[in-house]
Amino acid sequence: MLIPRLVRPCNRIALAPSSLFARTLTSVASTSKLTPPVQLSFNDIPQPSSAQPARCQPIVIMHGLFGSKQNWKALSKAMSSRLNTRVVTLDLRNHGESGHSEEHDYANMANDVVHFLNEQSLENPIVIGHSMGGKVAMNLALKHTSLDRLIVVDMAPVKVKLSADFAKYVVSMKEIQAAHVKKQSEADTIMKKTVADLGVRQFLLTNLKRDPAGDEYSFRVPIGTLGDSLEKLGQFDFVPGVDKFDGKTLFIRGVKSKYIQEKEINLIHSFFPNARIEDMDTGHWVHAEKPEEFLKLVTEFAVEK
Repeated sequence: MLIPRLVRPCNRIALAPSSLFARTLTSVASTSKLTPPVQLSFNDIPQPSSAQPARCQPIVIMHGLFGSKQNWKALSKAMSSRLNTRVVTLDLRNHGESGHSEEHDYANMANDVVHFLNEQSLENPIVIGHSMGGKVAMNLALKHTSLDRLIVVDMAPVKVKLSADFAKYVVSMKEIQAAHVKKQSEADTIMKKTVADLGVRQFLLTNLKRDPAGDEYSFRVPIGTLGDSLEKLGQFDFVPGVDKFDGKTLFIRGVKSKYIQEKEINLIHSFFPNARIEDMDTGHWVHAEKPEEFLKLVTEFAVEK
């Protein structure tokens, strides 16, 4: 799923205050409507051994569009074991088992995460975000001084227009929903008409769940809300050279993907002056395609001085 590049000027946005993480912002307020924070579902892997010190601070992981915390189940366990630290994977709003809201943009997603971190007393975690989750992670880092390490997986700090493929996915998911399918194979047959790639279909259909009160399948995500939010999900409302995160930052790029292009490397450094970019011979799902190589990069970055 490739996103064609279209970079435009940005305007900065502001988050609602939060006790541990908020700081005063002096920029122009966003047009985003901040809603009450959504309660986020999460998987929590505690520090494996209290007899030994954790090798790094806790880790918080955020998935991409149409994903969920379950995408990171095996990797989060491996990170916790190798680093002897707590690892938390989140379902962002309107995804997985988290609450739904008609507002789906980065200001609100970041606000949800801020409140989650406060509730869990997770101070100064290492934040990892893939794709949409990568933009949420960058929003957190650029707005909150309590973070000092950031890992962004195959996403650039740019404003873009999302590929038309995403709208096709939404149309197909709506067709499945309206068909009241009773087998996942029926859903796949419908989706195959517009989504040729089996891997993409399988990923999207992880959101299809059987109704416990009946025998039909339906999507657990609010398809209409996400479809209406695709334009917002291309946003990146920060100003290069003005908004900066000075903490250690690792960008992991899939070289077969087009989400981070060469022309955007300087832009990355304007927002994240202490960033380094590591290339992997993968597409957009870097962590799923080469998990061992990905884990090596993450664990080394987490403990480096």
